[in-house]
Amino acid sequence: MTRVLLAEDEVRISGFVQRGLRSAGFLCTTVGDGAEALYEAQSGHYDLVLLDVGLPGLDGFEVLRALRVTDPHIPVIMLTARHASEDIVSGLDGGANDYITKPFKFDELLARVRLRLRERPSSCPIELERGQVRLNPATRRAFVGDVGVDLSAREFALATEFFQHPGQVLSEEQLVDRVWGRGSDSSAKAVGAVIATLRSKLGTDLIETVRGAGFRLN
Repeated sequence: MTRVLLAEDEVRISGFVQRGLRSAGFLCTTVGDGAEALYEAQSGHYDLVLLDVGLPGLDGFEVLRALRVTDPHIPVIMLTARHASEDIVSGLDGGANDYITKPFKFDELLARVRLRLRERPSSCPIELERGQVRLNPATRRAFVGDVGVDLSAREFALATEFFQHPGQVLSEEQLVDRVWGRGSDSSAKAVGAVIATLRSKLGTDLIETVRGAGFRLN
């Protein structure tokens, strides 16, 4: 059964949406603050996230940015009372798949949920494999042979970038944009440090340095 995470702090709205999703055949879990929303969204237990912008603690934009570091594929639909175009642009540029403003009709929300779920399988493979190394994006687990390897969220996100672009040279700037986020102040030094850790955990020959150009998955 499809699992939806609903991050919404208004009890009336969360109850309305949760009842509707369950009637439509979805499993729905509701959280009411940004920190809990991020923790649950990064758990790998959900197929789609409905994310309110005005959450207490971390707001929806902050949750989205942090989530996209570790999971670039899970569909995220932003829910908000903000109608300004700059807010909509911020959400979509930050990695949201869709943006719906309050008040909304449940039928419209449900149609968008189904649309985004139909789009997901083509962009999110069940498992990525290269030689003896396997990555499972759904559970965010890594294996060398049959041995599980613990990777941090950042390490897993960087490894995923390489596995999704086998043989392609990725520059340090590209990796910073895709893993740390566009506009991040992280540097090439940070990229090199995480790559060094990946080599120590997954194999020294897995990621090759291409002098003057970047890095490539062997």
